[in-house]
Amino acid sequence: MIGWAIMFLIIALIAAIFAFAGIALVSAALAKIVFFAAIAMFAIAAVAGAVYDRTPHAP
Repeated sequence: MIGWAIMFLIIALIAAIFAFAGIALVSAALAKIVFFAAIAMFAIAAVAGAVYDRTPHAP
């Protein structure tokens, strides 16, 4: 997901260089949304991994 965020950021930068304001704004917004979604999923996975013990127990 971070790769997608970086891709949208690069698209936004290229569009900004060529003065395509609409494309630049949309790409920057998508990059921000995808980046924060990835951060949120990482935080949820980190908390879930810390809370749930996944080590097998001997019977």
